Amino acid sequence: MKTRPVCRLRSFLLITVGLGGFAASSLAADPTAFELFREGNRYVGEEAKNRLVEIRSEKSVGSLTPTIWYVVYFDPNSKGKGTEVKFAAGQKVAVKHWGSFLGMAKTPTELPKDKLKIDSDQALKTATSEPLLKNLTLKATRLTLEHWEGLPAWRVRLWAAKLQKPDEMAEVGEVFVNVEDGKVLRSDIKIKRVD
Repeated sequence: MKTRPVCRLRSFLLITVGLGGFAASSLAADPTAFELFREGNRYVGEEAKNRLVEIRSEKSVGSLTPTIWYVVYFDPNSKGKGTEVKFAAGQKVAVKHWGSFLGMAKTPTELPKDKLKIDSDQALKTATSEPLLKNLTLKATRLTLEHWEGLPAWRVRLWAAKLQKPDEMAEVGEVFVNVEDGKVLRSDIKIKRVD
């Protein structure tokens, strides 16, 4: 059976376009914390939408950008006044309503929406640009958007490769970044930990 050149060309183009689409989607950047916050509105009750209490990630693996995030909404209809949406690689994987059994001593406080200007990617860039870190090989991070000394701030915890055993890492400290203007509020870096 003979195949026409036009059919071969059409098949080649379909495969090429299909692979190109796959490559483009696999290269798409991971969603930022604020993008996940907006996405999480789909999974909470009407009275909890856009009422942010906290965003936190798990420690990143294989890159500096975390892929597992928890977005906590103030939810007046939940017993513990909070609903948490967990995301993994940009996809919702769980929704949990806080209960009083979580040891909540007081009602969670909403973060002021008008001050939420610096997203997780920008906070990460600011934190990793700290001068004390320039000679270290950073390996992992964990980010938390929370109330810090009366201000909404990103707490960026950092891990770097050890000098004697580069396959191992050590926690080197935290950088606090103002979520409103992106300035470093406090840098608590201890580079001796990589020795």
